Amino acid sequence: MTIVTVLGFTAATLTSLSFFPQAIKVIKTRDTKSISLIMYSMFTLGVFLWLLYGFFSNSMPVLIANIVTLIPATVVLILKIKEGNKN
Repeated sequence: MTIVTVLGFTAATLTSLSFFPQAIKVIKTRDTKSISLIMYSMFTLGVFLWLLYGFFSNSMPVLIANIVTLIPATVVLILKIKEGNKN
């Protein structure tokens, strides 16, 4: 494994895991009022497109990071949409 690959996996791990605390907080509190629906929709779509890029370019750090990031991002987005409809 090259230093560039290690660097990629390290960056991917840190940025991907950083979304889990917010997702856990939103799941526990159901408080999504301070989250922008437009921003989170664009972000989640961007993560999905990065995932596709990682797949088609055979870049494992990009692919894995965006698979992991897509999980909490999608959870927050779904809760934002559900909670937004209640208000």
